Amino acid sequence: MRADTAMDMMTDMEAEAGCCREEAVSALCRAMREGRVITAGTAEHRVLLACSNQAMRLTAELSGAYHSPDELRALMARITGRPVDKGFGLFPPFYTDFGRNIFLGRNVFINAGCCFQDQGGIYIGDNVLIGHRVVLATINHGLFPARRCENHPAPIHIENNVWIGAGAIVLPGVTIGENAIVAAGAVVAKDAAPGTLVAGVPARQIRKVDDMADRTPATSGCGPDARQLAACGRTA
Repeated sequence: MRADTAMDMMTDMEAEAGCCREEAVSALCRAMREGRVITAGTAEHRVLLACSNQAMRLTAELSGAYHSPDELRALMARITGRPVDKGFGLFPPFYTDFGRNIFLGRNVFINAGCCFQDQGGIYIGDNVLIGHRVVLATINHGLFPARRCENHPAPIHIENNVWIGAGAIVLPGVTIGENAIVAAGAVVAKDAAPGTLVAGVPARQIRKVDDMADRTPATSGCGPDARQLAACGRTA
């Protein structure tokens, strides 16, 4: 490696380390959860990029090799910056470009290939099942071309006992109500009421979950939940 290239890399790493100071990261996390617009080229955006690089390193470590359930929980705790419940289960790969605004409840299971864009805040309640390749996106950009460099964050709230099927996309500012089901492949642009099944593009209410009590459950592509994994010794 050329000396000038090595020096450039060191300078970039030192700058990133400065941007990743905990007080700067915590302030940015709060600002984005409150909906502050972050514009490219600003000091806040530099902190955001530094956090994104850190998240990419950690998710590459998580997704690039086999890890035991305990190791996965430890890596997820490093990604989110907070402890992870012992009932948490994850099948890699997993992707996030920020990580520090992910909030996980108890007994959450995330299946393989999910993408969490969490700058605006992703709040996941207890006993939530998230299927393969689900995308949770909390960032919009300015509509006009001259303002596309603006990042407009808005949180996603997933309440207790929600089941999100494979390939679903949840857009910024959406709340999925308690006990709701999001069908595979749905694009959820508006809130889903508690206890409802929503499906389609854009997603709309199909029926109440209570009306499905005598039906055979549909396949979501979600896989085993954290409690099932625990019964098999995977999360002990």
